[in-house]
Amino acid sequence: MPDSQPQPSDATADSGALLLCGARLTDGRTVDVRLGGGRIEAVGTAGSLPPHSARIDLTGHLLLPAPAEPHAHGDTALSAETPGPVSYAPADVQRRATEAALLQLGHGATALRCHVRIGDVQGLSTLEAVLGARRALRGLAELTAVAAPRLLTGAAGAEGLAVLRDAMKMGAGVVGGCPDADPDPIGYTERVLEIAAEHGCPVDLHTHGDDPARLARLAAMAGGMRPGVAIGPCAGLARLPRDVAARTADRLAAAGVQVVSLPQGGCAGVEHRGNAPVRLLRAAGVRVAAGSGALRDTVCNPAGRGDPLEAAYLLASQAGMRPSEAYDCVAGAARAVMGLPEVRVEAGFPAELLAVRGTQLAGALSLAYSRIVIHRGRVVARTSAVREYCDSAAAVALELPRQARPDPGP
Repeated sequence: MPDSQPQPSDATADSGALLLCGARLTDGRTVDVRLGGGRIEAVGTAGSLPPHSARIDLTGHLLLPAPAEPHAHGDTALSAETPGPVSYAPADVQRRATEAALLQLGHGATALRCHVRIGDVQGLSTLEAVLGARRALRGLAELTAVAAPRLLTGAAGAEGLAVLRDAMKMGAGVVGGCPDADPDPIGYTERVLEIAAEHGCPVDLHTHGDDPARLARLAAMAGGMRPGVAIGPCAGLARLPRDVAARTADRLAAAGVQVVSLPQGGCAGVEHRGNAPVRLLRAAGVRVAAGSGALRDTVCNPAGRGDPLEAAYLLASQAGMRPSEAYDCVAGAARAVMGLPEVRVEAGFPAELLAVRGTQLAGALSLAYSRIVIHRGRVVARTSAVREYCDSAAAVALELPRQARPDPGP
């Protein structure tokens, strides 16, 4: 079962056609793109498609498949900005989760997978709040909740199992949690896989990934499991001897286990910092996506930005990946990990798109200030930025861009 919850069919999606004019693709072509019924209807050279009343001029913009966010924490997001003790009242959690999702949508993420802590004092109230945010975002972005219980083994684990089963009935779309925090990590993983098999849903587990024997056992248990198993952020793999990490990566690849890295650092489920060895994992054949993790929370990252393009930028600038590979981690690979349909700027594919001012992908990753986000064939978010320079000889000589001020009139 993919992350996306049941949505209206294409026939009931936004049916009005929209023409995107003069967009630049990563292969250098300048094209017009016609959208309709939530999909890309046609792609042609600039000026070749019939004009339409609903059009957007994308001259000077790079048109990309929209990114997706495979690892967010909606229940704890933006809590660092709350004066005094953090409130986990459902209304407050729903407000924060909705605001965080809108921030990430503005960056370009039209689908989000949110890990939600269940059990303990809050019970299922935080999950109920995040599901409320999902309903509020319908038509703007697709949000899926990952149910993450604290304990699943021993005497305390019985209650965790019951809460987890209730969470799946309530509407969580993915089974998750943090085996590292359970006294019996292998037992925890076994129970998560059992619940996922019962409900036919994906698995997404938090782990530091510094125990190769435990990862090998997970791979053995998860091998061939559908619809899929993901783990992350796995920063501990980067601290293992290279030959040990390589053998572990081979086992994960053979089992089809996917890894969600967090290049921006910080995650509410794992205290350790750092990033997974993405190049080693990809070389072994592991599908690697990149997420944002904590977004300005009280525990892990008080300054998180939740920007997929920043995650891709860090993979390119610090992990040595090519810009196209780095962007795939937050777009194509992220959507695949989440079980969502592939997106290409070609006829027949879903109209999940991001237009960024710029002409080259490398530049877009570092200077993506202006963005237009398209979900199910319609514009759902715009961000515009203007750079100005003061009057100077250099500015005049180099013809640096300036914004003309409107005449205030008399």
